[in-house]
Amino acid sequence: MTWQVALADVEQVLAPWLEATLGVFSAAETPDDLEQQLPLIRVERVGGRDARFSQHPRVAVDVFAATADEARALSERVREVLLFLAGPVGPAVIRSVTCSSGPSRLPWATPEIHRRGATYTVSLRAA
Repeated sequence: MTWQVALADVEQVLAPWLEATLGVFSAAETPDDLEQQLPLIRVERVGGRDARFSQHPRVAVDVFAATADEARALSERVREVLLFLAGPVGPAVIRSVTCSSGPSRLPWATPEIHRRGATYTVSLRAA
């Protein structure tokens, strides 16, 4: 008999939680009509490790906004709420969140869109 434990998809856990918590559209992918969706928070797994019953993914969280000040303020709000996140969230239980690279300015193809990004490690398990 083979046992399989369903691991939670960190993007599907964090994006809806951030949207509900901050009231800002959040997704795992950048929409084609980004200019009309601003501000936006993008959550993307970029690495990390998985164990048998838990995950420790590294997650890039990018904020897109119409102004540099708005991007800066929103990226700081994201950091504040993520660093205090623990407990049940959707299909997962978050054990801890650490920030390995704080919010910083990142380039984007369109100069009218301001982007700031940070990298977090999320320790979680399936609920």
